[in-house]
Amino acid sequence: MAPHKRFIAWQESHKLVLAVYKATESFPKYELYGLTSQARRAAFSAPANIVEGASRKGRNEFRHFLDIALGSLAELEYALEVAVALQYLKPEVYDALQAQQQRARFFTWKLKSSMR
Repeated sequence: MAPHKRFIAWQESHKLVLAVYKATESFPKYELYGLTSQARRAAFSAPANIVEGASRKGRNEFRHFLDIALGSLAELEYALEVAVALQYLKPEVYDALQAQQQRARFFTWKLKSSMR
């Protein structure tokens, strides 16, 4: 098993990426290089940074990548807020994505805290 797959933070972030990709399929085509791309990149960045951090040697380096992952999750939170305000997302889809984003953020914080 790859080292990153054992972390709940990665598992929850990975679920989030898949959910965001699915949810953004219905965004208007003119948003493909705008909000769709931004939301997908922010979602993808969180687990990708956990993967990269897990491959590093030291705790400080890993913590740095976890900080980046947390920033990406915050960026995604805002992208989802914009998407629901523009009515690209139904409120129930938004709520489910936000709940998953919060789980991913919680476990990423817990992982970072455990590395002190």
